[in-house]
Amino acid sequence: MHAASCVPAVFGHWQHEGGGAFHTNGGIFGLNKSFVEGGSYEDPSIRHLDQTQFGRVLTGDAAALQGGPPVTAMLVQNTNPANVCPEQRLVHEGLMRDDLFVAVHEQFMTDTAKLADLVLPATMFLEHDDIYRGGGQSHILLGPKLIDGPDTVRSNHFVIEELAKRLGVADRQGFGLTEREHIDRMLKASGYTGGLAELEDKQWLDVQPAFEKAHFIDGFGWADGKFRFSPDWTGMRPGTQPNERMGLLGDYHRLPDFPDHVTLIEEADEEHPFRLATSPARQFLNSTFAETKGSQQKEGRPELMMHPDDLDRLGLADGQRVVVGNGRGDVTMPVKASDTVRSGVLVHEGLWPNSAFERGEGINVLTGADAPPPFGGAAFHDTRVWVRAA
Repeated sequence: MHAASCVPAVFGHWQHEGGGAFHTNGGIFGLNKSFVEGGSYEDPSIRHLDQTQFGRVLTGDAAALQGGPPVTAMLVQNTNPANVCPEQRLVHEGLMRDDLFVAVHEQFMTDTAKLADLVLPATMFLEHDDIYRGGGQSHILLGPKLIDGPDTVRSNHFVIEELAKRLGVADRQGFGLTEREHIDRMLKASGYTGGLAELEDKQWLDVQPAFEKAHFIDGFGWADGKFRFSPDWTGMRPGTQPNERMGLLGDYHRLPDFPDHVTLIEEADEEHPFRLATSPARQFLNSTFAETKGSQQKEGRPELMMHPDDLDRLGLADGQRVVVGNGRGDVTMPVKASDTVRSGVLVHEGLWPNSAFERGEGINVLTGADAPPPFGGAAFHDTRVWVRAA
């Protein structure tokens, strides 16, 4: 991304509308979440474990566990690790441990919920009060509760409040407030002085910065106002960085001083001649959307997109069942000819439920959990694989 942002800097395009390189605008909202997240109670002795390495954590990898004891109980909210995490076979192995208790609070019977010891039904978005920010746009939106959910469902907020009571911490600051009270307090603490009342009146708050600020007309975020072609990889503190106690991740010492391509995770080789990108499908914003019949019907079925030249070279036909794999495992699905994919590159658009594939194993059987430097995450678009006829 840094290399891409350098191109408009070289040509001066960044100062014109539509001429920059956009990664994220998450910093413009400026929401102060310290109260709702309980930052003042944070215990530095408690580990923050990397969900990207979920499988390694649950199967006892010492590095993933940061030298600490094994995880023996967990509450899963707002994620679906059995489907979305890399090294899926390790994830499944870990979730099946007899000494691990898993409670999943979910709207759907997801791949993770199917492996849980306890499933708690969760409210849908119309059944609780919430606040929204959209990636790539500039509005803060109110998601008000409009209907009551079924008697058995509960919101995230309710579950956390009830846990606090049972753990004896419900008297601490931050607990005992309603969802609407939290929203009002957070907005006011973030400089939106009108709070919830203003948001309800206007329906949304447009926080897009002025053109001059958004396009760095008056300078970039350094003391001298200049763009940095040579970044300080170890000194940056972007909003997407993991908890600071995790430190810098991956082989960050190999990052180039100036924009350049560098192979840090996996590279195609003789045994694995293809690079696999697991891009999101248009109908699947996340794995929750993949649980709805409407989205599934529009997407059709899991497929592997391949350039026609590669199909011809391998003697494969459009629509034929193929096996795609590497040292982590293999997955079977139909192949689809596409001239929008580069030769040597494969694209699988997901994220389909594991049950949509043969053998009930999803695409993340193939992806790895090695942390890309310097801030980690999952390199879902950097996987080397082989392909053969099924």
